[in-house]
Amino acid sequence: MKADIRIDKVDLHGTADSKGTIGALEADVTWTSDGIKQTVADAVPFLGGLVNTVRTNPGDGTIELRGAMGLGSVTVKPQVASNGLSLQVVKVTALGTTVPHETAQSALDTFASTLTNDYPLGIHADSVKVTSDGVAAHFSTRDASIPPGDSDPCFAKL
Repeated sequence: MKADIRIDKVDLHGTADSKGTIGALEADVTWTSDGIKQTVADAVPFLGGLVNTVRTNPGDGTIELRGAMGLGSVTVKPQVASNGLSLQVVKVTALGTTVPHETAQSALDTFASTLTNDYPLGIHADSVKVTSDGVAAHFSTRDASIPPGDSDPCFAKL
């Protein structure tokens, strides 16, 4: 995963309520197909290791995760939802047969929430796009307060 981050108008004159403010933060994140495969393997150790191919389809905005030896596949469509990213299940197959996607949707909701919840400073997803070799997403925040004290380890040393 690669992130290109731009931060503007940082003011470190703190108050009792914050260590300062960030006027604007913009982040462009790219996540390659190989990176997606590795993230799935790391996040879901047993099942993630079964994913051996990740294919993207920019035309319909989907990502297909395929299992070894044709065991199955899951096709998902990344979307912005509730200021974060979600993965909507489009199709699930097991041993060549289409199966109901409700169980996979629940598992993917949990997986996506671990990736996109709890961003600091009110950072939120603005857009997501499937590319020929992965996913590109844009995140931002405006007029963010830097948390006081040690309440957030990212900013504890400021």
